[in-house]
Order: sequence, then C-alpha cells, then structure tokens
Amino acid sequence: MKTSNALVLILVLLYISASTEWPTHTVCKEDNLEIYYKSCDPHQDFAFSIDRCSDISTHTFNVRAAILLRHSIKELYVKLNLIINGKTVLTYSETLCEPGLSKLIFCGKKKGEHLYYEGPVTLGIKEIPQGDYTVSAELTNEDHVTVACAHITVKNYLDYY
Repeated sequence: MKTSNALVLILVLLYISASTEWPTHTVCKEDNLEIYYKSCDPHQDFAFSIDRCSDISTHTFNVRAAILLRHSIKELYVKLNLIINGKTVLTYSETLCEPGLSKLIFCGKKKGEHLYYEGPVTLGIKEIPQGDYTVSAELTNEDHVTVACAHITVKNYLDYY
C-alpha cells in the first residue's frame, strides 16, 4: 500500500513539474474592456489584480501584484513588446536596478523573498483606443535569468476607455 501511494505521489509530482504552461488569468472583464495575463516563465506563476476595471478610465487605479523570488535581484532589466491587432509596434528595454541605480523598491531583494505591491498605478496615456493589445514583458537579472515573465492581453471594444 505504501509503495503504491509513493508511486502515485511521484507520478503527480512528475506531471506537475513537466507542465510548462500556466493558465490564463482574468484580471477583469467589464463592459467593453477585458484584461488577461499569463506567465511565460515555465517555472513560476505570479499574482496580479486590479480593484475595478472601470477605474482604468480615470487613469489612476489600484493594483496588487505578488511573486516569490526564485533568483536574487542585484541588477534587473526589463524588455517589453507591444503588439496591437497582431502587429508589433513597440520594443522597449530598460535597466531597472543596478549598483548605484535603484528605480524600484525591490532592487537588492534576495532569492526566496516575497515581492508584494499594493497601491496606485497611473497610466501615461489619456485613453485606451479600441483594439486588441498584447504586452509581453520579461524581467531578467544580472545572470540573464528570468525573474518574471508575462503576456498581458487587453481587449477594448469602445474608443472611450
């Protein structure tokens, strides 16, 4: 009996570790605006939420985000791609953390620490035009290891959001 229980446990663990795709999470789905995200890191998912989708139209809204660090952050780099209606329109990269330059409060955090942010975010745009948008974001550290990775999908069916 113990051997069969151990075998089942091993098979379940192998199945879980072999799975490299995380589910698509719904952030919000209200009126004519939908926002989804999916981790593109095969080893880790993360949590993200917006209090109310309707607050996005005010350009400042409250979010919550959490992740458990699998790697320390001495240096942190972000790469972003913006895809609108299936076409890549913007590629952007920036250094977020490096010795002597810390743009974020979690610069210098160690492997195993929890990162959690709860608070306001302000969009630098006046409106989200109608369309389907995908933002691909990847955060890597000084060893070029993925710290976090996400595909965020925004679908706006009206021009006035």
